[in-house]
Amino acid sequence: MDVAHTSLVERIARVLAGLDHSANADGVEASASESVDDTWRAYLVSADAVLRTIREPSEWMAQNGDPGIWSAMVDAAIKESEDL
Repeated sequence: MDVAHTSLVERIARVLAGLDHSANADGVEASASESVDDTWRAYLVSADAVLRTIREPSEWMAQNGDPGIWSAMVDAAIKESEDL
């Protein structure tokens, strides 16, 4: 299984920054990686809101996995985000 080397909140923040900057989404930059690197921290509050929203699994998710493990992992990601 692959394991990320960056925090979940950073990865979410980078995706949100990419949505704003990249021409592949709502932005205008053909290559937005430098802008994302420069601005992702400005998206941490929004990324934290995403994490807090997904803390509780949906019914379908709970039927297909362990809701306690899911919640614990998201809580760990929230706690990890407090260090950024």
